[in-house]
Amino acid sequence: MQTSFTLSTEGPGLYEFTRDVAGWVKGTGLLTLFIRHTSASLLIQENADPEVKSDLNAFFHRLVPPTTDPSMAYLAHTYEGPDDMPAHIKAALLPVSLMIPVSDGVLALGTWQGIYLFEHRRAPHMRQVVAHLSR
Repeated sequence: MQTSFTLSTEGPGLYEFTRDVAGWVKGTGLLTLFIRHTSASLLIQENADPEVKSDLNAFFHRLVPPTTDPSMAYLAHTYEGPDDMPAHIKAALLPVSLMIPVSDGVLALGTWQGIYLFEHRRAPHMRQVVAHLSR
């Protein structure tokens, strides 16, 4: 089984789409999720406290600031704005694919785990995540 999910983002941050994925899976197997972009990532992360999302976003912004920050002056790829190359760096540090076991149509996630797209760009984007369930 294979499908794709299109997610609309409104700037940097974590966008949960666990319910979308859970509503699609059936049967038992191994689910692979893959994001088709080089400036966004996928994460399994806590979905109970919204501060986790904002803290992660703040941490990665501090770790890899925009190219307008003097510490990033060495970067050459700035054609699409000051957040472009930093977004690629964040995507290189974080997963672009996830694997989740599925048992009898249920994602084998922990109690507080959710599936997130981590947007690294400031502008709104339409992001595609391909899902493949192997049996």
